[in-house]
Amino acid sequence: MTVEVASRENAVVAKALATVGDIATLPEVTVKIIELVEDPNSTARDLHQVIKTDPALSAKVLKVVNSAFYGLPGQIASVDRAIVLLGMSAVKNISVAASIARLFKSGQMSEQFSAKDLWQHSVAVGVAARLIAKASGQPAGLDEVFLAGLIHDIGILIERQVSADQLREVIANSAGGEMSFLEAEAQVIGADHQAFGNALTTKWKFPRHLRAVVGFHHCPEKLSAELQKLGCTVHVADVLCCQEQLGFYLTAQHQELTEEMLAIVGITAEQLEDVKASLQEELEDAQAMLSS
Repeated sequence: MTVEVASRENAVVAKALATVGDIATLPEVTVKIIELVEDPNSTARDLHQVIKTDPALSAKVLKVVNSAFYGLPGQIASVDRAIVLLGMSAVKNISVAASIARLFKSGQMSEQFSAKDLWQHSVAVGVAARLIAKASGQPAGLDEVFLAGLIHDIGILIERQVSADQLREVIANSAGGEMSFLEAEAQVIGADHQAFGNALTTKWKFPRHLRAVVGFHHCPEKLSAELQKLGCTVHVADVLCCQEQLGFYLTAQHQELTEEMLAIVGITAEQLEDVKASLQEELEDAQAMLSS
């Protein structure tokens, strides 16, 4: 990308973020939760104090903890018990996921796709990324991987709100197969959903690794070695879900999964087939968990 093109993209993104409205603002309680969990001096008690100020969020956390997606034994009746069982990071991720869900409101993105399709794809990528991480022997941080997958296409929400007509044109151009979704975005809008998403999650003060995934999930090879595994995990999940046409599938439908990419993630082609086989059932559990 030339300096001139990068400068033009930055201007497009900055203008969009300045006019995007309520999407650009996370609920105050969610911001506090993110800050708390990123603070090494905070405790589970601090997190509980914040969550209990929001009865709707408290109810959501308990619904998620008691869902089939987690498969915990017995019924968990209190948020502090949920924090003890799952850990602060997992409860943070649940809280963020609950906040994100409200942004995918009803309505059409184009004649073919609705906002609900984008949400279905986002949840599918979160589930697939979690399954891939589990298959590759990453038992720790599965909630973080799920959240990274869930938010990877958040930039499309900005395009939908700020450039709805242009987004319809992008969808039409990429659906026809003449160009990739990213190429169509660059040509029609002047920036792609990775750039919008990176700017939005930076504004939200999301942790660096989540911002990196949102900003580079179509080109994770550009990430530092420290962030590359998570970026590649979400990339593989995204391509898989687009190939399976789960929800809004245009963004990565023409991208190929290389042996090198699978090697970085730490799974074989056979393991990826196993992920594909269990994806639908896990997806249903996740959708039930996140439904309001």
